[in-house]
Amino acid sequence: MKQDVRNDVAAADAAHSRFVQRIRRRYEAELPLLAPGLPRREAVAALIDTLLQRGSPLASALRVARQLALERLAVLDVEQDAPMAEVAMCMTELAELTLERALADAQDELDALHGAPLNAQGQRIEFWVVGMGKLGGRELNVSSDIDLIYVYEEDGQTIGRADGTGCISAHEYFALVAKRLYALIGDTTEDGFVFRVDLALRPNGNSGPPVVSLSMLEEYFLVQGREWERFAWLKSRIVAPAAAVESGRALQLRDVVVPFVFRRYLDYGVFEGLRALHRQIRDHAQKRAAGRPERANDVKLSRGGIREIEFIVQLLQVVRGGQFPEIRTRSTLQALQRLTAVGVMKPETAAKLEAAYVFLRRLEHRIQYLDDQQTHLLPTQDGDLGWIARSMGLSCNADACELLDRLGETREFVALEFDALLHDGQAPQRSGNGNGCRNCGQPPAALDTEAFLEQLPAPLAARLRPLTGQPRIRALRDETKMRLAKLVMRAAHAVTSGGCSMDAALRFVDWLEPLLRRESYIALLVERPEVHKRLLGLLGLARWPVRYLMQHPGVIDELADPRLIYTRFDAAAYVQELEQRHQAWDRSGQADEESLLDTLRRAHHAEVFRTLVRDVEGHITVEQVADDLSSLADATLECALRWGWLHLKNRHREAPAFAVIAYGKLGGKELGYGSDLDVVFLYDDEDERAPEVYAAFVRKVITWLTLRTAAGELFDIDTALRPNGNSGLLVTSVQAFGNYQKGRGSNTAWTWEHQAITRARWCAGDPAIEAKFEEVRRAVIGAERDRDALRQEIRAMRDKVRQAHPVKPDRFDVKHSPGAMMDIEFAVQYLVLAHGAEHPGLQDNKGNIALLQRAEAAGLLPAGIGSAAADAYRELRRAQHRARLDEQPTQVRWEQAPPALAGWRDAGLALWRAVFGPA
Repeated sequence: MKQDVRNDVAAADAAHSRFVQRIRRRYEAELPLLAPGLPRREAVAALIDTLLQRGSPLASALRVARQLALERLAVLDVEQDAPMAEVAMCMTELAELTLERALADAQDELDALHGAPLNAQGQRIEFWVVGMGKLGGRELNVSSDIDLIYVYEEDGQTIGRADGTGCISAHEYFALVAKRLYALIGDTTEDGFVFRVDLALRPNGNSGPPVVSLSMLEEYFLVQGREWERFAWLKSRIVAPAAAVESGRALQLRDVVVPFVFRRYLDYGVFEGLRALHRQIRDHAQKRAAGRPERANDVKLSRGGIREIEFIVQLLQVVRGGQFPEIRTRSTLQALQRLTAVGVMKPETAAKLEAAYVFLRRLEHRIQYLDDQQTHLLPTQDGDLGWIARSMGLSCNADACELLDRLGETREFVALEFDALLHDGQAPQRSGNGNGCRNCGQPPAALDTEAFLEQLPAPLAARLRPLTGQPRIRALRDETKMRLAKLVMRAAHAVTSGGCSMDAALRFVDWLEPLLRRESYIALLVERPEVHKRLLGLLGLARWPVRYLMQHPGVIDELADPRLIYTRFDAAAYVQELEQRHQAWDRSGQADEESLLDTLRRAHHAEVFRTLVRDVEGHITVEQVADDLSSLADATLECALRWGWLHLKNRHREAPAFAVIAYGKLGGKELGYGSDLDVVFLYDDEDERAPEVYAAFVRKVITWLTLRTAAGELFDIDTALRPNGNSGLLVTSVQAFGNYQKGRGSNTAWTWEHQAITRARWCAGDPAIEAKFEEVRRAVIGAERDRDALRQEIRAMRDKVRQAHPVKPDRFDVKHSPGAMMDIEFAVQYLVLAHGAEHPGLQDNKGNIALLQRAEAAGLLPAGIGSAAADAYRELRRAQHRARLDEQPTQVRWEQAPPALAGWRDAGLALWRAVFGPA
């Protein structure tokens, strides 16, 4: 049907807009000068050169080139369905090219009059034409103005003419360049204009100077920069001269802009700024449409229009771009894809917004093709509306208009998504209360007043009162106090409505003080009521989440991530995301150690919190928690090794022949929340520099893993299990490690070190070392031993541990009491070391439960003993895990113990007696 429509349109002269018809009449002789196909940069540059060679002045050549390029785009767009992104890119390249030519001409003219502008070192001062908005995003529409800001590098003076006259300041020189540039690009002549130029986004707007120095711009950002300007500068980039993009000196501009646009933390405080800007835009649009209903169909500024899609994208970018550099892109369509990739937006939502954006932009182009006017209003004339509809393969007549129906559906979807993000699902009000809370009523009093406390349930008021008297609370801005009051009142309402327990509300109050580290965290909860609601539910389930949130309050934003419940930790995806983030830091020139350290910590904290939420909400088992936390530690170590090596000054090869060996809980994949990492570092490198290089590398890796930064810390590292313990070298060669463990030479491992190696494994680094380490491990386990002597040594070690952790007779400790977890673990270690030679299945690092089952199957334990101990070990781990989650003691009085506990203990004691004899 669409092709039939195209054929019908092509048959009539109405297939071309009035603008195209005018161009064809006016420039019939020049049309063949533009090479066939899309008018990309090279083709337009060749056209301009040809026009100049034929004697056209530059101003005329630029305008004629623009008219011919636009005619070509209109034809290809309407008749051949040229992709919207390609049309926008052609317009962007046209703007870049014409600005480049005009700037070169302007500077040549001014150089002749005043000489080149130089700094104190005698270098020419650079001048940058900064494109904003759609020009900055490379998505310029076909009849757009271009938003520009002129920035020059630093102050100085021109050298003047040869006769010593004409010397002026650099500021005066560049102001004249800007004036000349406008004449070449923006003035309307008999050939029209090249682009309408808008300088209103410059510092201080239309009241500010036309050009600013880099230092002036930086000071403006620090002192006067407003929230909405961050959204404008998000899309900024140097568009001319082209050489400046590759110039190291031009990076100075990036270093000024990026900190202004992106904060180092989640920045939900920008919501109110964007909300205010949006109110102004909608109010302006409503005033323009008053008494003129045709203005309600503004595809850009009306409700559900292009601007609201851009706001959705830019808001999420500004909020999260400080931590997720991979979403820092100027293109709206690319940003939608990247926001989906980091889990900020659902894929189906992004796909629908992308389709809506493309449809609205194509419609915008059709409107502008009519008369080459910078308008976004759908025409009211039936003929014009019909032409637009047919050119898009849609129908529109007196009976029905498919175009208007599609437009209405699209705008309604966009408006709902926009309101859901910016206005909590409600249509925006013409005025707000200024504190950003839309989910609860205005509190009649501030947080730190008795009038407010009297509104709360007595336990909540009693818990809050000491906090409100603190100087830190008193010193808060009124806006922040109001936000806190809103959050506390929400918690109180949740208690009375049954939405959360009083314990949860009290724990939330306890959490408020660390929340004040960043006011953006408060803004986050105010802006995301669904996150606040889920947080209260989480706080009611266990105490340990409160502790974790106190240490890392920024992770609360993870509660809004749809991946939280329905997925498990994916190591490959985690590493891929971190590598993409590293590449993004690298592209932005900010891949310094501080940024990478914070990136690792935030990513790790977020994943731990996701696992914690799945755990306490009952979506995963204790075993799955341990698996996921262990896999997360492995992946984090892997990234730390890769990135740390790149920042090692004395590295001698592209990738290190180096590995991390995990022991203890990490080695057995039984890691818990907050567990330290027992690790040993190995290298396999014959280079004579290797010992020195890897020693320095290990020190760097330990620093990367343990250093506390603004984003918190990663792990506590314990390297005591390395050869010779704390007196040994931090890093050992694979060969030396093997000799030590196998007892070759005078320096040999102790039995307790062999016990430890039964639970050891390669976890990160050079994969080639994994096989070599495993060979050593299996050789140690498979070595012939005196079983009676081994039994005595392990019993002696167990006695030492028991003496270090005494338990009263009337109590049971799930880890250290007779028959508890430690007894079971020591029994497994004996079975592995004593019988690993003739039963290779015991050499596998499969965890205590699987090894007990294998030992029983091999006849090393009486029937039922191994399986009963395995079940008991599983239940004891669960009991320990639940107690730690709720910060309860892992020791219980026997009279308060659950009935099953005695059975678990008896199973552990039976295993001990079967392996070691009577206790």
